[in-house]
Amino acid sequence: MGSTKLIFASAYLGMLLFGVSLITLGSVAPGLREKFSLDSISIGTLFSVLPFGILTGSLVFGPFADRYGYKMIFVLSGLAMFAGFQGIAYASSMAPLYLCVFLFGLGGGVINGSSNAVVSDVSTTNKSANLSLLGVFFAIGALGMPFILGTLEKKYSFEIIVATVGYVALVGTGLFLITRFPQAKQAQGISLSRFGSLLTDGFLLLIGLFLFCQSSFEAIINNWATTYLLDKIPVTMSEALYALSLYVVGMALMRIVLGKLLRQVKSAPVLLCSIALLGVGGLMLHYSSALALSTAALVVIGAGLAAGYPVTLGYVGDRYASVSGTAFSIVISIALIGSMIINYAMGIVAERYGVDHVVTMVFVLTVGMLCFSLAIFKKMKT
Repeated sequence: MGSTKLIFASAYLGMLLFGVSLITLGSVAPGLREKFSLDSISIGTLFSVLPFGILTGSLVFGPFADRYGYKMIFVLSGLAMFAGFQGIAYASSMAPLYLCVFLFGLGGGVINGSSNAVVSDVSTTNKSANLSLLGVFFAIGALGMPFILGTLEKKYSFEIIVATVGYVALVGTGLFLITRFPQAKQAQGISLSRFGSLLTDGFLLLIGLFLFCQSSFEAIINNWATTYLLDKIPVTMSEALYALSLYVVGMALMRIVLGKLLRQVKSAPVLLCSIALLGVGGLMLHYSSALALSTAALVVIGAGLAAGYPVTLGYVGDRYASVSGTAFSIVISIALIGSMIINYAMGIVAERYGVDHVVTMVFVLTVGMLCFSLAIFKKMKT
């Protein structure tokens, strides 16, 4: 294995790129709508291609990494994201645009899973703490792209900005090429029976179901919080977006704290305290009638969501070290499927019963996370 610092640097850059990938399409949607004269259905279809690409990448990266190692898959995902950036910027018709958005999502899904898995593999101790610090770079990417677009949009077109940012992926590919990643753990590949046993492993499924709720919670806040605030309290769109940005800041700052805390404190009480914060944040959001309290509620919720992925992925890395890539692939895919299902369900609920039920969904998912976390802790003792 090569320099651990270089491996961490590659993973940090990979997670930053994933954060950028999740936010870029939504950030440039107005420009794409105008450029291609798209209606709402066409935009919605375009948005659906991205999570499909991310899910595909999340499904394939694990078995591939376990069989061939990390270098090739990091390099290929970097190139896919670079192609996606350039395609979103310069595609001249819808067919190549759809393809490039898929490649963008595919590269993002691969690099997200691979970054988490390789950090877990090289962390002989403090896996959850290191995974928490990794998550900070996701937040930097997610916050950075809207900031860059907002700062430069008056001087440059969105095409130039997106294409230029895309070269970060190309630089990343160069870094991945010179990094000596850990060797493949399953040089002969994973047998179908072993893969099947992982799919039916009770502990792994509990982790997947916890992350189903976690990822769904994040999707609800990311996609519905601004609509909820606009509907419930007198705020402008810019104020609502500012509140949402502070939610991401709350998550990032808490992950920095967790990066130190999880080296000193057991992870189980930390996770339970985080879930308690989600309940407190939900109550604050429900009873809020002013922007300040609503913003504070979103910051608390962001802080509460910070521990879920690092702690549970740390458990996966410890328990399934010999097939960590495949195990990560399974639980992350379950999480993504959850976010897609619950986000769609929230749309139906909001249409039929009102957007106020965003808070109802928050409480349902909080209870789900609590129940699955307790089941996980019980399983760990057996």
